[in-house]
Amino acid sequence: MTFEDLRVFCTVAAERSFSRAARKLRRTQPAVSQAIRRLEQAVGERLIDRSSRDGTLTDAGQLLLDYGGRLLTLADEATQAVNALREIRRGRIVIGANEAGVYSVLPLIARFRTDHPDIVIDVRRVAARQMAQEVLLRSIDIGVLTFNPPERELQSVVINTDELVLLVRPDHPFAERSHVTLEQIGEQPVIAHNESSPLRDQVLRTYEQRHAPLNIRLALPSLDGIKRAVSMNLGVALLPRRCAQEEITRGELAAIRVPELRATRQVRLVARGDTALSHAARAFLQMARELDSGQTPAAPSA
Repeated sequence: MTFEDLRVFCTVAAERSFSRAARKLRRTQPAVSQAIRRLEQAVGERLIDRSSRDGTLTDAGQLLLDYGGRLLTLADEATQAVNALREIRRGRIVIGANEAGVYSVLPLIARFRTDHPDIVIDVRRVAARQMAQEVLLRSIDIGVLTFNPPERELQSVVINTDELVLLVRPDHPFAERSHVTLEQIGEQPVIAHNESSPLRDQVLRTYEQRHAPLNIRLALPSLDGIKRAVSMNLGVALLPRRCAQEEITRGELAAIRVPELRATRQVRLVARGDTALSHAARAFLQMARELDSGQTPAAPSA
């Protein structure tokens, strides 16, 4: 039993005529008759009463018409759904990011949703150390990292650059300085994130190598909490500039460069390099490439 034979049968039942069904389907009448015979052989029952002139269905024919109509409707809906995926009118993208990575990917999401508002985007918290593995395991489609993972199966797209800065209140003594040293930061009460990360480990390692103290007086579980604590004059904080760009722009926080920690980092999207990515995920990566190169994102092709 094939969908095409079912479609022929449903058309014959609707037209109540082999010849009219043949014209509607643009087939020959013998081809229509053969399709009906194949169905009858498949179900082992007569479907149309040949003795009637109006193509009356048998009981088996009535039953098959009911199920066949539903099957054809589902098949049409499935085809439309697949076309919608290809045309990026529906679908889902799962993005992995640590808390800092969210600040980099949100502008891209806002841009993508302008053109593809019906795509569901699910951003999940994933530690940077686990990102490449989660991408390769297909737990996520795209990851956000500040380093290029060594796995050859991955592709990456640079979306931004960033640097580590010291955040202080605008009325802090450091606020007017162009830069500060690690030793000067060590004399201040420092607010830190209490979750381990490559960036946090880098800062601690740098202080250990310099044999300099780092006066961590408060540890918090979120970047928003850290920024709020700085604004409440509870201490200073070392964070990526992108995580506080809005507060810096509004003048709520001041960012001071730290030359010893100033290495510019590239923020990038990483994804599998194979062809198994969804149409939506591929479109997201392509948009990121075009924005990075200064191009106008291209309209998706069907």
